[in-house]
Amino acid sequence: MIGTGMTLIVLLSYAVYSNTVNSEYYEYNTTNEHNSMDLTQESDGLAQWYFTTTDAITWVNFTVYDAPPDSTLIVEAEGTNWSHSPNLGLNDQSYVCNEPSSDYSDILDTCEYSRTHTMDLVNGSGTLRGRVSLELPIKGRGYLESENIESAQEEADLLITTAEKTITWKIKVVTDGETSSSAGMLVESEFSSHELISLSKFTINPIQETVYSFSALVGCFFLVLVIPLMIYFSARYRENLNENKRASVDD
Repeated sequence: MIGTGMTLIVLLSYAVYSNTVNSEYYEYNTTNEHNSMDLTQESDGLAQWYFTTTDAITWVNFTVYDAPPDSTLIVEAEGTNWSHSPNLGLNDQSYVCNEPSSDYSDILDTCEYSRTHTMDLVNGSGTLRGRVSLELPIKGRGYLESENIESAQEEADLLITTAEKTITWKIKVVTDGETSSSAGMLVESEFSSHELISLSKFTINPIQETVYSFSALVGCFFLVLVIPLMIYFSARYRENLNENKRASVDD
């Protein structure tokens, strides 16, 4: 019991130390700004618009209101492929976007990774959502493993600069194979951009972790020591009871 307890103490102490003093993980924070696209109409009277972005982008949303019934929204990104799934942004829906070449269709929905995506506007309205960078943290906080703070800073900077692409978004609404009229139609587009704010070594609260470790240690001792003792005393009680019964019969 003493050996088991000491082993647990050493392991838990090392776990707390490695994540507070000697951690190789770094936390980085980015902005998570929601920006509207100031769309430019390509031709007067036609439902064709474009907008160019140069930011590091995670999310893009394209919403159409009051288009002709049974029309189609087409969004093309000149400069990159991007991911889209009808389940993106919907609650209680399962999908995967970080492995576009894998087939999980029997389990959950897989994002399509392409330059152009389309969506049917059955009632003339709808929102097409997409993901551009799958490496950037959606909520602005991520973690990376590195040897030191300098190399971690370089990796975080590279992550942002790699995601910064010049993309021209082309939005078009088509009805029966022809570009629809833009009269009475409303189109809104927005995107989430990210810039690096801060980088710090990942740490945990040593006092809090010590409490958790002590609780785990007490729980382990309970399983290893208390339960076997309960079984032992129960067996002893039953044995003494049987001996008393046998003694009374002999008398």
